Amino acid sequence: MTSEYAAAYACSSGEVKVRRNPYPYKAMLAICSDLDETVSADVYLNTSRYLNTTENTPFGKGLGLETGNTIFFYMPDTEFSYWDASEKDRQAVRSLIQSGHIDSIHSFGDLATSRSQAAETLEHLDRHGCKMKVWIDHAIAPTNFGADIMQGHGDVPGHDAYHADLTLDYGVQYIWTGRVTSMHGQDAPVSLAGIGDSPDGHYQYKTALKEAAKVVLGMTGNTRYRMHSANRLLRTTTLRDGQVSKEFFRSNPHPGGISVGDNSKGIGTALRPAFLNRLEARGARSIVYTHLGKLIDPLTGFAGASREAFEDLAARQHEQKILVTTTYRLLNYASTLAELTLDIRVIDGTTEITVNGVRDDASLDGLSLEVPATDDVRVTRDGREIPVRSVTGAPNSSRKMLIVDWHRLDYPGVK
Repeated sequence: MTSEYAAAYACSSGEVKVRRNPYPYKAMLAICSDLDETVSADVYLNTSRYLNTTENTPFGKGLGLETGNTIFFYMPDTEFSYWDASEKDRQAVRSLIQSGHIDSIHSFGDLATSRSQAAETLEHLDRHGCKMKVWIDHAIAPTNFGADIMQGHGDVPGHDAYHADLTLDYGVQYIWTGRVTSMHGQDAPVSLAGIGDSPDGHYQYKTALKEAAKVVLGMTGNTRYRMHSANRLLRTTTLRDGQVSKEFFRSNPHPGGISVGDNSKGIGTALRPAFLNRLEARGARSIVYTHLGKLIDPLTGFAGASREAFEDLAARQHEQKILVTTTYRLLNYASTLAELTLDIRVIDGTTEITVNGVRDDASLDGLSLEVPATDDVRVTRDGREIPVRSVTGAPNSSRKMLIVDWHRLDYPGVK
């Protein structure tokens, strides 16, 4: 299979192919911003409005992307966090969690050291109908899951900060424990192309050499770098308490390396046209690691190359080249595509494609099946027909595409 397709199945009149990314998009991207050093609720909420809506915001005319965000709970009062926020701002945060625009717990915070704090927070979220399905370790917070990089104890039974059983039971499905790559796009072949390529024409060999070393180490059995050698967005992992979860890989394509430019000023270089072009060409997916609250102007937001990069990204989404979505939705799409299977049979002249191994109908968003143009096709799940949109002549006259529409999240009216 080429990078355009994830799988192919034989049918009586040819093949049914599962497209790797939702048609007609060439690639997928999520901006995964940790909220470290976000100084206020205004900065946090204005960033979200600017990226997700087309409203006039303090940061400028909104871009109409679809992006998520992370949230802290117990932090020093110099950084924005849930429990230190006003009730009005906590209500806004809850609305954004409910809509899917805050989708990640960025640990329980620097000051969260006990299981009781985790239990109190999760119970509160549950009571308000707030579900986040992504966990992201933070610095060296005690509640982290990562043992080798992030040095946490959140998955160590008996430790004061142990909470993994509560958190996975609450609904967290995907975890990040510190692994970041410079590679341009995941779920595509390993490639060092363009890694150190700076906009100023100065190639930063050190970044490429570091990534090459990680790939080699992963290939030779080093567990810390195994995700680098596979370049897959997701893998199954076992926490130290024996629970099984899915670990994901983030990328910082900044030419200076994974710890450079991971902020509101550096995001413009990370999301440079050369990176986005390569992402499209590779048919890849990327969850971009950054901190949009760092170094941002609290009154005017993004400036210069960062604003230009976001505007370029919005244009590419409008042109249906790169589908920009939240961290959770990208992970859920990738996981769904990896796990689904198709049963194909002909009933009274109609080709029936039954989709198996999918959690729910919402997880089918974006599913794109390429089938023979002459076939009358019905797509079902659990005995029910799934609505699909047919596009003929794509990619050629003998084929057509059956598409489950990608339903955009509704942004709540919070300011």
